[in-house]
Amino acid sequence: MTESGTEAGLKVSLVFDGHPILAEAGASLLQAWGAAGLPLTENIGCMGQGVCGACRVLVRRQGERLAGTALACETQVEEGMQISFIDHFPAHRSHTYDLRTLTDSWTALEQIDTVFPEAKNCRHCDGCDRACPKGIEVQRMVNLAAAGQAFDAAALFDHCVMCNLCVAACPEHIDPAHLGQFVRRMSASLTLRPADLITRLREIDQGGQPVDFDAPGANPPVRP
Repeated sequence: MTESGTEAGLKVSLVFDGHPILAEAGASLLQAWGAAGLPLTENIGCMGQGVCGACRVLVRRQGERLAGTALACETQVEEGMQISFIDHFPAHRSHTYDLRTLTDSWTALEQIDTVFPEAKNCRHCDGCDRACPKGIEVQRMVNLAAAGQAFDAAALFDHCVMCNLCVAACPEHIDPAHLGQFVRRMSASLTLRPADLITRLREIDQGGQPVDFDAPGANPPVRP
């Protein structure tokens, strides 16, 4: 089989933020954007490691009526895709708290209800679950937190990358991502630090997660 017949040589056509793109099969959406010579000036952070949540996108696949959410660095191109970058959605209001006041778990329910009183108003609409590109049980986390089960809620949010798509999806303005961050901080302040956090910080200290600014597509030429 010739190279043109291999997967590496196949091309798929898609539309990304209004730009028609012919991309290599198997490439991520973020790689396709860079390879097309489009400037990477926003909606990027970790450059493909899937840990920052910056490259959030809306994706509608060929033949599907509804669009879904995803991270561009973790989603492969498909023929006929329509993609659009999504702006960052900040929390609807500030959530002020002092971790030094979290002296024991007896006050967990009171603390959560004080900082996030909206949590008990969850409609169980599943909008946050559908919006999460990491497949986290966001709604369950909210319900556990509202019931004062901070440790269980925090465990569900170990892989949250704070893309804030659940914040945009919640009709009750619960700000689930920030609630998840709060219960994780609460859990960490009352127990040993999370193992995945310890591992990631060690990797960073040892240079195990460098950002390669010279990687293919990281610095595409800016079109006039």
